[in-house]
Amino acid sequence: MKKDIHPDYHAITVVMTDGTQYETRSTYGKAGDTLRLEIDPKSHPAWTGGQQRMLDRGGMLARFNKRFSGFGLKPE
Repeated sequence: MKKDIHPDYHAITVVMTDGTQYETRSTYGKAGDTLRLEIDPKSHPAWTGGQQRMLDRGGMLARFNKRFSGFGLKPE
């Protein structure tokens, strides 16, 4: 590696939303800093199976469905 072009890689503490914490290496902050997460896999709906809805903004979803409704396999 070339000298003085890469960021410092050091140990930090990551605190999850439920309070659990672990130590990892990162370029975030300074050595010994703490990174507190607001969203993590334990609380985000994408990982927890939360309610997900498909929003139809301006009829875009309806137009898509109408446009591609016949685009599929035809029964034999």
